[in-house]
Amino acid sequence: MKTIKNSIIAILALFAAVSCTDELEDRPVVAVAEAPVLSAPEEGNVYVLSPENMDVLAERFVWSAANLGAGIIPVYDVEIATEADTDFATPGVIGTTNGTLQLAASNSLLNAALLRINATPFATANFRVRIKAHVGDAVVYSNTVEMIITPYTTETPKLWVNGAFQEGSGYGTDFTTAPLLMATEYGDPNFEGYVYIAAGSNGFKFSTQANANGTNYGKGDADGKISATGSAITADPGYYLVKVNTTTLDYTLTPVAWGIVGNATPGGWENSTPMTYDPATKKWTITAAMVAQNAPSDGWKFRANNAWTYNLGDTVTNQTDGTLVYGGSNIGIAAAANYKITLDLSSPRAYTYTIERLP
Repeated sequence: MKTIKNSIIAILALFAAVSCTDELEDRPVVAVAEAPVLSAPEEGNVYVLSPENMDVLAERFVWSAANLGAGIIPVYDVEIATEADTDFATPGVIGTTNGTLQLAASNSLLNAALLRINATPFATANFRVRIKAHVGDAVVYSNTVEMIITPYTTETPKLWVNGAFQEGSGYGTDFTTAPLLMATEYGDPNFEGYVYIAAGSNGFKFSTQANANGTNYGKGDADGKISATGSAITADPGYYLVKVNTTTLDYTLTPVAWGIVGNATPGGWENSTPMTYDPATKKWTITAAMVAQNAPSDGWKFRANNAWTYNLGDTVTNQTDGTLVYGGSNIGIAAAANYKITLDLSSPRAYTYTIERLP
């Protein structure tokens, strides 16, 4: 009886061993991993991306298959990194495929990946791409290929005027509260805005991002010039119209003091009536006795430095809609009274005003 029992145990052990062997044979046998080879694009290709061509093919990335084991189909990520990111520590992913050995990338797809790694729009720079093949924890990488690319943005470009002057001038302490300059449209290198600099304040730079990771323009080698490697720019206390051209690397700081002018104002058309700037509100204000005048022939408008070089009028003729443009229409006064007038230049290229009749 004991012999029969032992025989049964032996037979069961044999079946278990065969079953285990079968399971192992069914599993993929992982050989030494083979990395994919990126064959397209060619090294050093140049690309100028544009919003007009956002749906047009920019590049077709092509690579060979990776081998992560028999029967294993990897996921492929097409990664891109800045030239400075030599280890691909913070790459952008252009696109992902499940086993497919190519990726067609439009202008917009490639551009979106570049913006995710904080590439500067409209600035040509060197980038590197590679293929990441992975399944679970198994990862292999292809060779890297250099691409020279000019990305774009459809947002209106801005410059942040950042520096130690901010806190004492009413602009907080960091990039998020710094005064802004703005261009007219994407691709435009001409920036404009108004900045107040209080007494005792220190210098500033013009930054392309709301952090220190972009281009930070400081003082250039000559007066009126900026440089991406320059030291902080300094200025005397005052309220300034600031203009910067990031192509020619020119900048100007024009001191301006605003007032109201016109035959509806106390000073007529010859003499501006001065307004007062408040750093806390970042607005100019005045309370003045105004007389009734019909625009657009008569009325009033805003004027800087008691001269006509810089004057702001309403964007809509014979209306008081609160929006302003350089050289715009006269603003009418319906009835003689005391009015509180406020000028807000804190949003670059979006200048506004309010006029409130007082009791």
